[in-house]
Amino acid sequence: MYKAVIKVMPIENYQLNLTFENGENKIFDVKPYLNLGIFKELKNLEMFNTVRVSFDTIEWQNQADIDPETLYEDSVAAK
Repeated sequence: MYKAVIKVMPIENYQLNLTFENGENKIFDVKPYLNLGIFKELKNLEMFNTVRVSFDTIEWQNQADIDPETLYEDSVAAK
């Protein structure tokens, strides 16, 4: 079962600091997505910084989103 995102904060180098419903704090790297479809728009830092929690995942102002399972599984523990 996936963990819902309850907090997101954009940080340096196109990364996101995520807090999940189980209290885990993890870092997700968005750079591998920046050359794909709608995610190309996120190269603009102003657009990247519009990220917010939407239901159980995250979403940007341009409607780009990432599955919460992907966010959890492909992120690393924050230090």
